[in-house]
Amino acid sequence: MKEISSPIIQKAQLIKAVICDVDGVLTDGGIIYDNNGLELKRFNVKDGQIVKYLKQYGILVGVITGRASQVVKNRCEELKMDFHYHGISNKAEVLAAILKDYKLEAEEVAYIGDDINDLPVITKVGLAATPNDGHYKVKEFVDLVLEAEGGKGTLRELGDIILTAKDNYGEIIQQLT
Repeated sequence: MKEISSPIIQKAQLIKAVICDVDGVLTDGGIIYDNNGLELKRFNVKDGQIVKYLKQYGILVGVITGRASQVVKNRCEELKMDFHYHGISNKAEVLAAILKDYKLEAEEVAYIGDDINDLPVITKVGLAATPNDGHYKVKEFVDLVLEAEGGKGTLRELGDIILTAKDNYGEIIQQLT
């Protein structure tokens, strides 16, 4: 992990929820259809692994995605995400509902988005990130351009930053060794 600036660490210390988009963030943005019309997506297990540790330290984890996909719903359920919203055209409206429902302040939320439809959320949260291959205009609005590209551990990278900023990693490693 590259060295993280003090302002990013300060923002990460406040985080109580991590929300992300799916296509281009948890996946590489590709969609594969088989001859029967079944949709296939490839997810990175490193992203799944960090969900467990974020939740262990009381950090909510969820998804707001513009597409409705059973494959994505299945992955969210498998990871026991706290919430997941699918087929959403107004992501800012869903963010407002999440803030209200979970009694969160905007600065307590981190969000990873890769495209311009994520800007309404990116511009409202405390810590905004985009994958390394995120849209060039999105990079102008985020706090952090991640080293990982979409589908290659972006949630893991941001989760590592948050858990490191909150000094949780020492305890995690101690539990595992």
